[in-house]
Amino acid sequence: MSPWEGILTGFSTIMQLEPFFFCFLGVLIGTLVGVLPGLGPTGACALLLPLTFGRDATTALVMLCGIYYGAMYGGSTTSILVNVPGEAASVVTCIDGHQMALKGRAGPALSISGIGSCIAGTMGIFFLMLVAPPLARAALKFGPPEYFAISLLGLLVLSRLTGKSPIKSYTMVFAGIALATVGIDPISGHLRFVGSFKKLLEGIDFMPVIMGLYGIGEVLASVREIGVTRELKKFRLRDLIPTRVDMKESIVPIFRGGIIGFLIGLLPGPATIISTFVSYGVERKLSKRPEEFGKGAIAGVAGPESANNGATGGALVPLLSLGIPFSPMPAILLAAFMIHGVLPGPTLIKNHPTVFWGIIASMYIGNIMLLILNLPLVSIFARVALIPSRILMPIVIVFCFLGAFAVRNSIFDLYIMIIFGIIGYLFRLEDYDPSPLVLGIIIGPVLENSLRQSIVIFRGDYFKFFMRPLSGIIITIAILVFLSPLIKILFFRKSRKRLP
Repeated sequence: MSPWEGILTGFSTIMQLEPFFFCFLGVLIGTLVGVLPGLGPTGACALLLPLTFGRDATTALVMLCGIYYGAMYGGSTTSILVNVPGEAASVVTCIDGHQMALKGRAGPALSISGIGSCIAGTMGIFFLMLVAPPLARAALKFGPPEYFAISLLGLLVLSRLTGKSPIKSYTMVFAGIALATVGIDPISGHLRFVGSFKKLLEGIDFMPVIMGLYGIGEVLASVREIGVTRELKKFRLRDLIPTRVDMKESIVPIFRGGIIGFLIGLLPGPATIISTFVSYGVERKLSKRPEEFGKGAIAGVAGPESANNGATGGALVPLLSLGIPFSPMPAILLAAFMIHGVLPGPTLIKNHPTVFWGIIASMYIGNIMLLILNLPLVSIFARVALIPSRILMPIVIVFCFLGAFAVRNSIFDLYIMIIFGIIGYLFRLEDYDPSPLVLGIIIGPVLENSLRQSIVIFRGDYFKFFMRPLSGIIITIAILVFLSPLIKILFFRKSRKRLP
């Protein structure tokens, strides 16, 4: 069966009443999950998995996939309007999206986010449909040394995306990596940074940290503005439509973000999160006006929001074609496959063609549904920005507590969130951006595991990292990136001495 015959089979399957309804239900739930800070698509799918019992495999998986990519749409809403990420993949959107909202341009930011998500999501599905098998095989050729090299380079490059002091950025990254190592060493069994707090044996989950840094920190920062009326323009329908200039500045970042997201989705790790950081860094680097980033650049919204939707298609490649989940959300989908008696992998298309092509077709339809659902509601979402802080911030606190607790049903996570909320407030006072810290927590486990696996493979000979062409080149680039601030200082001093 060719891809074109397969997709026709998928559309004939998904256009039946029950699968079509559950596709709509999935994207609707996903949007709401994205809008509500803290819940996240992984937790939502895990909670709703029992609801799929009694349904056929195609219907069940179509709904869960709809929650997955639907959450990528909704996650930008709270990031733009109240500077609280709806889910982890929307952290970067806070940087420029919220600045646009403060300038009265929340409508165009939300519209561009929806349009970019639709285009990039469709691109990801198209690539998934056409080139999944060869791309999956290429991704499997990466070994632990290559994963370590990529993770290291990513941390060093992406930690500089906010343009802050290199010392501040690297300090935050290293602190994030340290937090990611808290708990029991998975190899030796030794306790790390636990002390007398036995609850830390489970480690520190990044969701309470994010909710604290961005949510509670934002609430504490807003206390100083309780008596201040926030000046935001009132939204009219025509103000919510992106201008030609907005579309011109966004269209290339949208396509570029879709491609970046899909490629990163092929690799192990939190692809939807990493892709947003990469896309933001690329757009800032390629922009003719990089000084606008962090102050409300629309490309800083279009690129990352497109990247996380493109990454959903890429993340499904290893799951559907190899049966291997490379991140938490595909792992939940793998459990759903197995519960319904379907084994994803090389034989999926042959043994269960309606399931495979039904999922692909549902994602095409679901992206159109999301665009139709989100754009008319932009005016409703934009009004959230006009709610006074004394009313809005208590609501934010409630959602932060619910989101932090729902991850592991742990009261201890609430304490963690409160502590990082205070830290987030102090960061704002001292002009520290928390994004590098979050990046260190997320990528830290991948960095550590790949390093330790590489050391075992090389039997302690670190020089062998440079004997493998790909890892050697990437690590060399990472070293140059790390030393680049020092090189610039030395070069500047040398150039100044030459001046008369």
